Amino acid sequence: MPVVVVESPAKAKTINKYLGSDYVVLASYGHVRDLPPKDGSVDTENDFEMLWEVGADSRKHVKAIADALKEDNNLILATDPDREGEAISWHLEETLRKRKAIKADTPVSRVVFNAITKSAVTEAMKNPRQVDAPLVEAYLARRALDYLVGFNLSPVLWRKLPGAKSAGRVQSVCLRLIVEREMEIEVFRAREYWTVKAILTTPRGQEYEARLTMLGGDKLDRYSLENQTAAEMAVQAITSRDLTVASVEAKPASRNPSPPFMTSTLQQEASRKFGMGARQTMSAAQRLYEAGHITYMRTDGIDMAPEAVTAARDAIKERYGAEYVPSSPRVYKNKAKNAQEAHECIRPTEMTKDAAALKITDADQRKLYDLIWKRTLACQMEGARMERTTVDITSADHQVELRATGQVVIFDGFLRVYEEGKDDAVVDDDDNRLPQISQGEPAKKKTITPDQHFTQPPPRYTEATLVKRMEELGIGRPSTYASIVTTIQDRGYVRMDKSRMIPEDKGRLVIAFLSNYFHKYVEYDFTADLEGELDDVSAGERDYKDVLKRFWRDFHAAIEETSELRITDVLEKINEVLEPHLFPDAGDGSDPRLCPNCGQGRLSMRTARSGGAFIGCSNYPECRFTRPFGPPGAEGSSIGPDGKLLGHDNDDPISLRDGRFGPYVQRGNATEEVPKPPRASLPKGWEVDSIDLEKALTLLNLPRQIGAHPEDGEMIEAGIGRFGPFVKHNKTYANLANVDEVFEVGMNRAVELLAQKLARGGRGQAAKPLKELGEHPELGGPVNVMTGRYGPYVKWEKINATLPNDVEPEGLTMEAAVELINEKAAKSGKKPARKAPAKKPAAKKATTKAATTKAATTKTAAKKTTAKKPAAKKAPAKKPAAKKPEAPPEDGE
Repeated sequence: MPVVVVESPAKAKTINKYLGSDYVVLASYGHVRDLPPKDGSVDTENDFEMLWEVGADSRKHVKAIADALKEDNNLILATDPDREGEAISWHLEETLRKRKAIKADTPVSRVVFNAITKSAVTEAMKNPRQVDAPLVEAYLARRALDYLVGFNLSPVLWRKLPGAKSAGRVQSVCLRLIVEREMEIEVFRAREYWTVKAILTTPRGQEYEARLTMLGGDKLDRYSLENQTAAEMAVQAITSRDLTVASVEAKPASRNPSPPFMTSTLQQEASRKFGMGARQTMSAAQRLYEAGHITYMRTDGIDMAPEAVTAARDAIKERYGAEYVPSSPRVYKNKAKNAQEAHECIRPTEMTKDAAALKITDADQRKLYDLIWKRTLACQMEGARMERTTVDITSADHQVELRATGQVVIFDGFLRVYEEGKDDAVVDDDDNRLPQISQGEPAKKKTITPDQHFTQPPPRYTEATLVKRMEELGIGRPSTYASIVTTIQDRGYVRMDKSRMIPEDKGRLVIAFLSNYFHKYVEYDFTADLEGELDDVSAGERDYKDVLKRFWRDFHAAIEETSELRITDVLEKINEVLEPHLFPDAGDGSDPRLCPNCGQGRLSMRTARSGGAFIGCSNYPECRFTRPFGPPGAEGSSIGPDGKLLGHDNDDPISLRDGRFGPYVQRGNATEEVPKPPRASLPKGWEVDSIDLEKALTLLNLPRQIGAHPEDGEMIEAGIGRFGPFVKHNKTYANLANVDEVFEVGMNRAVELLAQKLARGGRGQAAKPLKELGEHPELGGPVNVMTGRYGPYVKWEKINATLPNDVEPEGLTMEAAVELINEKAAKSGKKPARKAPAKKPAAKKATTKAATTKAATTKTAAKKTTAKKPAAKKAPAKKPAAKKPEAPPEDGE
């Protein structure tokens, strides 16, 4: 039977259902090879030769494929229809050839299908081809570039900028977008403006809203009414005049549907409508694709197959009626920057089936499928037809003019099924519906209201708007958006706050460093142009090694230029770059970098061992002034640069301050005699704005004495340590459930907690298994299902293997548990050893009396010669040999 290889077991299961027993369908579980994270994986001195290594967890999958080929010498590579899928097929073929699993006469073919349906799969099997070399070369170029940037630039960051973790070819450019948007927000200064609206009534008593558009014969712009006085004068002008409807103009209008989804627009819409992140969206889409419900979900194409268009039109007619079907199909032009890698849009494989008909149980998959299904049908429906009305109302002397706008939907068209979401709320007067209004009729004034407004800063990026911006700039590609957005969060460069992306200190510093020393490589145009060159490689129009050579020549020179940089020079340069942000001009002629504490030192950015950044005085340690990284009095900090005085206790000032490790309270001030006065950090969950003098004193007076222990009279204390709240007696610590207990726990409760801790030997009780599976069938020893901090796991000996999310602990079998243990052992490099307890007793029984006597004689002789031969003590040189079975570290582990 021919061996068909796909990426995932779910995809293999679906395809096997279509192909039947005539084929063996196996999964590679993604990429089987990668560049090991060590120097020389891309040899820049040897024509960019790349060293590939099969992953430890991929070896068994490769072996399974090789074993299957022994039964049938026919290999069909059916990985995904994009650059990554082509690369996986290439890696598989190369790996199997090295293993000699593919012989000279082995037929190897490549098949692709855009949807996992019976018709698509069987049709693909009839049209095999060879692996697409240009697509593979485009993959090789991208992988080499990402390696060269990450492996060479990240160490520069580690050496020159403490706390930085890594840099990437595209992720750094993406981070720059977020940092620059935040800087725009910080320098933004709101501008006040006013508008005036009036509620008017028709002679028939119907109300409608109009806004002032002209005053004193002049047309108003946004800032014409700058303050409340101007707005109130405008109100008086309207109030003192009678108003008449000067004109009523009704124009037909229409709205057409949005095109079908591609990867970026699917991520954006899932974020807008469901708050789903890019990774979450792609994970749900992947499962829908593997189940055969949707077409391939990594695409930058918006065209739809003719048969799919026909099916969509038929489904629309059946569900909503013929009037919702346009006279001719809608055709959407592909705007992809790389036509070679563009595929069909993301659409359902069966247009007649909605989420309910498919009985999709997973919530994310159900929501996402419903979104895709509705958008696909809507894109082939009639447009919405509306009537847009504009009413101008004026005074007799034409000194005042107001305008009312609105619209009426005459035919809903595609709006019956779907309407695209918006990233940020926009007030649209056209959404209003107007009553019947006739030209020349009076407009009676009911209320006239002035409204104050302030201009708003540009909004922070969401994952959706960030992906949209990257797409506009030509940065990244559909298959990379989710990983890029996720990576900058995992690195601690960006945090999420109410779905908005805010750069952390580390992220700001990395971009400041890169923008100054590697400016070219974080430029938007440079990155987009490089993506274009890689697209040319995909199309077979450019040699990928030429691209690598040109890039490496300049990039390597830039790396070399930073080798002599000193950290102090780097920090001072970053100070200069970020000076407008960190030390803004106060406007009074004073030096913004003068230390407010000692009045002599200069403020500058510094980095802590923890990787965080803060502002400190150059006179350290004489002056210990610090404030958080950022401008003084930055938004979100109610403490201020000099702290916040809460009150006095015995003449000691008690203040709330913000340091490099977070907010804290302090008794007194730092002096030469007391350089570090008593301090206490705010416990987790305590809000800065809730701290008053009483709370500050409770923290500063910790540890709290509860009383003498009834057995030995030693004091029991309660406090807050690095591991949380506790009670302490002598050297015994017992954890408390929450911080509040530190101030409330009494003697009886404290003694009980300490006794429980002592009963456990000073340690936590051994956890009880969730399920006991029995003895390991091959190696012995109990196999149990346990519960841990990160969820349930299988435990055998010293190996702990986490259960997959879709596996319930109660339903786990011994066979599945052993497989998880073996996978974990292979990944960690620890090979489970078979136990053989019976060998030692057997050896003793086999020993003869003569042999025993001879051994004793030899042992005595050895003792006599010990003094003459001290080296004999080192004889157990066989012990290091016991480590021999441990293979050298692989894959950088």
